[in-house]
Amino acid sequence: MKKILIINAHQKYEGFANGELTQNFIDKANKFFVDNGFKVKNTAIDKGYDVKEELEKFAWADFILFQYPVYWMSVPWLAKKYFDEVLSGGVGTVTYENDGRSRTDASKKYGSGGLMKGKKYMLSITYNCPESEFDNKDGFFEGLTLDQANFAVHKNFQFCGLEKLKTYSIHDVYKGDLDLEKELSKFETTLQENFK
Repeated sequence: MKKILIINAHQKYEGFANGELTQNFIDKANKFFVDNGFKVKNTAIDKGYDVKEELEKFAWADFILFQYPVYWMSVPWLAKKYFDEVLSGGVGTVTYENDGRSRTDASKKYGSGGLMKGKKYMLSITYNCPESEFDNKDGFFEGLTLDQANFAVHKNFQFCGLEKLKTYSIHDVYKGDLDLEKELSKFETTLQENFK
């Protein structure tokens, strides 16, 4: 049976970012994976976590779904803290052996020392910016694609040896005309593409 760790990386800001939207995607993901015969474990970063338990979850999982809102062009600071503590906490045991280089073998490249090879991850991202800002040389991200704009998040997982699946994103979340059911349907389509 396939196993997935779903990480809710939302960080609450009272009255502004309470986490309901993120929770809708977490709930949809949990239902999808249970309905498709996966074993599922969850982490909600802003509820607290134990590094040892998180490393056990990483070792257990075949897949990781990382759900997060973009705050100031990156992950919320609690999610960055989670990466720092958990990914670093697994050095030599779960996440990575070293940075991949070798004093005796020049062909070994930086970033190739991950211990999670054979596992895959998916990013699911909520944005306030419009989708039109990506892949647009005149847009705010100066022509970067969605995945390029989230390069550092991808590299965290890839440094540990995981393989990238298709990213899902929702945009204009504060615009006021969000069709949540339509977005959840698009999200489920991406889950089907990645996990069936």
